[in-house]
Amino acid sequence: MNNRNRGLRISSMAQSHIMLIIMILLIMFIVGCQTNQSNHQKVESADQLKTALAVANPGDTILLSNGEWKDSELVIKAQGSQDAPIVVMAETPGKVKLTGSSNLKLAGEYVVVSGLHFTNGYTLTAEVISFRIKKDQLANNCRITQTLIENYSHPERHESDYWVGMYGKNNRFDHNALVGKGNKGVTMAVRLDTEESRENGHLIDHNYFGPRENLGANGGETLRIGTSHFSLSFSNTQVINNYFDRCDGEHEIISNKSCGNLFKGNVFDECVGTLTFRHGNENIAESNAFFGNGKPHTGGIRVINEKQKVLNNYGYGLTGHRFRGALVVMNGVPNSPINRYNQVIDSEINNNTFINCDYVQLCAGSDEERSAIPQSTSISNNIFWNEAKNDVFTAYDDISGISFEGNILSANIQSIGSGFEGINSELVQNANGIFGLKNKTVTAGITADFSVVSKEATGPSWYAKPKKRKTFGYGRTIAVEAGANLFDVMKEAEAGDIYSLAGGEYLLEKKIPVAVPITVQSTEGAIIKFEKSNLFVIENGGALQLDGLTIDGVESPDYAGNAVVSTSRYSMNKNYKLFINNCDFRDLDVNHSFNILKVYKNTFADSIMIENSRFSDVSGTILELNQESDDIGIYNAEFVILRNNTFKNIGKEIVNMHRGGSDESTFGPLLFVDHCSFEKVGYGPKNKEDKSFTLHGVQKTIITNSVFDDIKTFDIYHTVGEPITKISDCSIDGSKLVISDNA
Repeated sequence: MNNRNRGLRISSMAQSHIMLIIMILLIMFIVGCQTNQSNHQKVESADQLKTALAVANPGDTILLSNGEWKDSELVIKAQGSQDAPIVVMAETPGKVKLTGSSNLKLAGEYVVVSGLHFTNGYTLTAEVISFRIKKDQLANNCRITQTLIENYSHPERHESDYWVGMYGKNNRFDHNALVGKGNKGVTMAVRLDTEESRENGHLIDHNYFGPRENLGANGGETLRIGTSHFSLSFSNTQVINNYFDRCDGEHEIISNKSCGNLFKGNVFDECVGTLTFRHGNENIAESNAFFGNGKPHTGGIRVINEKQKVLNNYGYGLTGHRFRGALVVMNGVPNSPINRYNQVIDSEINNNTFINCDYVQLCAGSDEERSAIPQSTSISNNIFWNEAKNDVFTAYDDISGISFEGNILSANIQSIGSGFEGINSELVQNANGIFGLKNKTVTAGITADFSVVSKEATGPSWYAKPKKRKTFGYGRTIAVEAGANLFDVMKEAEAGDIYSLAGGEYLLEKKIPVAVPITVQSTEGAIIKFEKSNLFVIENGGALQLDGLTIDGVESPDYAGNAVVSTSRYSMNKNYKLFINNCDFRDLDVNHSFNILKVYKNTFADSIMIENSRFSDVSGTILELNQESDDIGIYNAEFVILRNNTFKNIGKEIVNMHRGGSDESTFGPLLFVDHCSFEKVGYGPKNKEDKSFTLHGVQKTIITNSVFDDIKTFDIYHTVGEPITKISDCSIDGSKLVISDNA
């Protein structure tokens, strides 16, 4: 064979190899395309999801079809891999609406769930989202992201459930939003009830924990890690860069009940309560920001137990006291049971900054039981700055077990010993909105580069977070002509509407249901009469403001137990407000026990305010707030404010308020009375207790500049906590005032 033919033969062989390679690559490409196509499957029901998961392989993606998934119980059990997780996601993030009694249970390895929206319903199970299917089927190395649970609350206020329960190990919960939980139960809980869920290494990051109203009872925590039973176990959970926005459920915003957890870079925006190291040791709170902005009861960090670290945190405008202070170091119980208060030992509170915060509480809770003072604990290199308040520090017991060094005070603050230096300086605010001292020689406090996560960087990217707005007066203004049928006028009410009544009389034949916040006002002296047992009924989601009206009971039915305003008879999982200004209430005495406000069990007012108003000839109680009588720490209203009013010829109490039991997890009730006059109160024939006021378990009672003339007994009974009663600049028969304490 000549060289030329040999070269042609080699070339032909090379071409054959090339063609073979091309064919192989083409086959691989086709197979790959087919594989990719088979790895992306859309399903339209929980049953289809179950079928798809049964054959899913690592790297597969299952799309949940957009639309409403009503009463869908999603059970996701799959085995992905670290490099190729199995993904279950909404076809379009936020467009898969899980409604009715829907819930999600997740188990297996390396599974990602994304883009779901729970709304318009509530779960019938213990948890809306659970990182386990059964106690022995847990999720490990799994992730839930870009998901929203919004107002998904059981209608029974005190029926308990969780929105998220984390189990297993090394799971991540990130970029989700939990907004508007209204019933009892922790919003999110990390559970340690089996060995397989301890030392879990979970990561909870970049979530938006949205507004949660005051529950008025224990069980309103936003995040809890562990329980008292397993509190000496290590959880090793990291809570990083989350945004807590108006989380007001109870005084433990975060309840830490385990060991070895890290809370770092979180923002607490006008949250009522504290980040609480309730149980467990060796936890760290680092580089968190607490913005109170003067809102009542806003707090910072509460320290209990051993080897805790509070480092480089920032507090601004925090007003809470006692257990809700900007910084609280508790007393413990000697040889404490696991569910009580362990002594603070070997803990560090260093390099924090507190600006315009009202209370730093040391040895808080000191009593006969909690007598173990803090030991071997340092409070060093912190800044405490409040030019408007001198008595920031309160020491309830011996603080000799706490060492103080290098702390800086505004010059006006009274020091509690050595280790503090008062200086003069101006405050300056950096680009991140953080205040510090202009004095550059100060090295105490937070680091110069301290910054916080933005609200926009948390929660699902597709979710618009709720804005702060006032309760009343932002809707339509609707003029109502004299004599119009108010029931018909208001039946299409929208939130924030203002109904402006002309002068003259209005006679109501039907009760007016109030299902959204509305204002009823008159500048022309409108008179309202009503023929039913109630004029207004505040339903779930409602709130009522009355201004410039005369309410006359002359046409009311001749039955006992009428009321101008009533709450729903059924459980309300949303709080309400009642504001009354410049109103006259008269002739509410057609029969006995005619109240201004009558409430029912499982309802809660976050505020009742009556100002510049006049009440005469009322046979019942002005504010009957005593329906939570089970004595388990539940009550009917938080703030009650009476200012510049007159009360004459009132048959029963002005206020009958009850909060019983020994639970310390709530703030109220709180009663404020200023510039009011009371004449002939409590003489009704059905006032068997002969009381003009009954305040049982009220946590704060402040009465100023008021006159009490010819009244029955004013009864104040102190129960739990450290109740405060202050009466000043008042005229009152001392024999009629009875203040007693729970023995």
